[in-house]
Formats: sequence, C-alpha cells, structure tokens
Amino acid sequence: MVYLRPSSLVDPAHAPDWPALFDERARSARDYRLQRFYRAGLPAPDTPLAEVPFVALDFETTGLDVKKDAIVSIGLVPFTLQRIRCRDAAHWIVNPHKPMAGETVALHHITHSEVKEAPDLLQVLDDLLSALAGRVVVVHYRRIEQVFFAAALKARLYEDIRFPVIDTMELETRFHPRRLGLWDRLRGRKPVSIRLANSRERYHLPYYAPHHALTDALATAELLQAQVAHHYSPDTPLSELWL
Repeated sequence: MVYLRPSSLVDPAHAPDWPALFDERARSARDYRLQRFYRAGLPAPDTPLAEVPFVALDFETTGLDVKKDAIVSIGLVPFTLQRIRCRDAAHWIVNPHKPMAGETVALHHITHSEVKEAPDLLQVLDDLLSALAGRVVVVHYRRIEQVFFAAALKARLYEDIRFPVIDTMELETRFHPRRLGLWDRLRGRKPVSIRLANSRERYHLPYYAPHHALTDALATAELLQAQVAHHYSPDTPLSELWL
C-alpha cells in the first residue's frame, strides 16, 4: 500500500444507495464478469456488522498517478468480525504495462522480471471479482483501490467498476482528527499518523512489514476488527461505516 495525502472525506450519510446502484449496474454492465459481480448484490445497509461478510483488499501500484501508473499486485483476505479466513486469501502479481519507478520497486520489491512474466489483470479478473462478490470491501485509503481498479477496467473493458468500501484510514480520522484546535496547536500537539502501521500500533496489533499486498490486506482486516471492538459494537449497522 502506498499513501497520498488525505483529501476531503465522504460522509457515510451521503454515500450512494449502493444496493440500488448494484441493481442498476447488474442490468447495464456489458461484461459478463461485471454482470455476475453486481448480481451477487450486497448486504442491506442496516445489516449488523457482526453479520457482514468482508474482504480486505490491497493494491500495490507502479506509482501514485492513476493517469500514468497501474496496479502491479493484488492481495485479498476474506473475513468477518469473528474470523479471518487466511485459507481463502489470494495474491496476484499482474503486468501493469507501465514502467516501474525505482522508488516504488524499492518499496514493494516486485522485480521487472516478475512483472514481465506476470499475467494481465484481465486474466485474473474472474477470480478477483468472484472473491469480492457479495462481500463488503475493506481498504486502508480507498482512493487507491477504488480509483485504480476503475481505471484499469475502463482501459480494458471500456466500463469501470463501482463498489462500497469501509476505509480503515477514514475511520481513524474520525477518532483522531487531522485538524487540531488552536489550543492543541499552541500546546505543540501534532496530528497522529493514520498510516496503516501507526494505526495498528494504537490497538497493540503486531508489526508487519509493509508494501506487500497480501500482508497489507491481512493487516487491514485485523485493524477493522480492532476498530469495531474499540469504537463500535457488533450491532452497529453497516451504513455507519461504508462509503
């Protein structure tokens, strides 16, 4: 996972009507894989978090500019509030068909030779969408997974993809606002880091080496479980968290 500076965040109260959008997309999507993904539907917005099937998703990319960069690896881990299903986890390296900047190679350690032999995203799309179908996607900084995935499919299928997410980074901004009041600033306080590793540390979760898509997906799943345990309840409706 790579990070950009957080920008304005969406209030869950103003999130799209996701079930209705999925119904509409199931009728209008042209690609059969997208049709199947949307037809799988979503849990109702009032579903208690304890009953929601989740899947943590993480992308590593060649850079941060969606116009110039692309996905180079994908990791996902299905889970619930009670259990992480490591047996059903998946990881793919895919060919981005874009040059990889040296600094990003140093972060995710995916080599040019690995990428050269890797499949295109379309070759793993069926398995990827099947793993996401019917589940609520959980990410840490949604503008990577939502934006890069939509752009990748737009370039290949001439139609994008939309899906709701629970963003564990956005949740941390609810508990630790990035903008401090005057008194806090005068006292020299600084905003806490909401990066994945720093957020996990606040919940006494173990340290994992960053920038591997599968490890970051697992780290995100564990983080959401901790956030719900500390700040919400198993009965909290899904609509309070998804965007």
